[in-house]
Amino acid sequence: MATLKDIARECGVSVATVSNILNGKPKVSEATRERVLAVVERTGYRPNFFAQGMRKQKTNIIGIIAEDLNEFSTTPIVEAIMDYCENHGYRTILMNLRMYYKWGDTWYDDDAKLQEQLKPVISEMLSVKVDGIAYVAGHCRVVNAFPENFRVPGIVVYGLSKSPRFSSVVIDDERGGYEMTRYLCDRGHRRIGLICGEEGNIHTTKRLAGYKRALVEAGIPVCEELIRPGAWTRELAGMSADELMKAGVTAIFCMNDVMAGGVYDYLSEKGLEAGSDLSVVGYDNRIFAEYLKPKLTTDEIPFGAIGYQAARELVMTVDKEEPGNPRIIEIPCDIRVRDSVSDLR
Repeated sequence: MATLKDIARECGVSVATVSNILNGKPKVSEATRERVLAVVERTGYRPNFFAQGMRKQKTNIIGIIAEDLNEFSTTPIVEAIMDYCENHGYRTILMNLRMYYKWGDTWYDDDAKLQEQLKPVISEMLSVKVDGIAYVAGHCRVVNAFPENFRVPGIVVYGLSKSPRFSSVVIDDERGGYEMTRYLCDRGHRRIGLICGEEGNIHTTKRLAGYKRALVEAGIPVCEELIRPGAWTRELAGMSADELMKAGVTAIFCMNDVMAGGVYDYLSEKGLEAGSDLSVVGYDNRIFAEYLKPKLTTDEIPFGAIGYQAARELVMTVDKEEPGNPRIIEIPCDIRVRDSVSDLR
């Protein structure tokens, strides 16, 4: 591969002249510029970014660490981070911890397992002088992603940083739970069941708070018997749907689309239909939500916006375009109205 010295020697100019031309600096004749660029194109010269970074103490490389790329939320977030970085002069290095692949759901509260996988990856990224690191969680929880003395900018995406030194970008789950419940209230539903995710999960806790706030604002008493477990699963949601139907609900808000699918299963087994016999809404806007019959009304999580905002925050911190004041950024969700809710007004 050609070097700056090779190009300078062939063109009969100094290395500094070649460097100035490649960096778009003025004070070089047009004839010299054209001659150098022609040799650059012919030789296929590419700058050694790592060497440049060593000299400048800046590589324009952003590291991305994903807990597991197989999580449905992760890929669109990572793609948005990469896209933002690419459009703002940064390249990316992606590392996949594969935590769910290795341990399923058994490692969330086991920091030792996380650190066992995370520390060598961070060390490798620091060895290539990344300017910053985005840590992409598989689901929202408090994450010990970076130590207090971490020497490069970092951000936690789709999770909350344990250290207050680092910003976090998450969805506004409380608002999402509120707006979906309010949507059902505005269509005349007064007895609204809720099928929850796993107990203690941040998504569950915040969506539940939003559900309760919407009911109180609408003048509807919060009835604990209408709040049932689902643990994010289709099977348990189906069993909870049976209990809620017996309690006389006219609508069920499922905290994810998978559980909404479980409610659809239950209704089908009973010869009933979502949207006419029972209103059903979900959360996530998974790809299958539009394929259910009737199409599922659900809350779309803007994973692209989460990744974009995280990359923007990290790059601005790296570039020091604004003071590095760590904060929690909450991105709102959007209701996708389809056919699974009846109007009782």
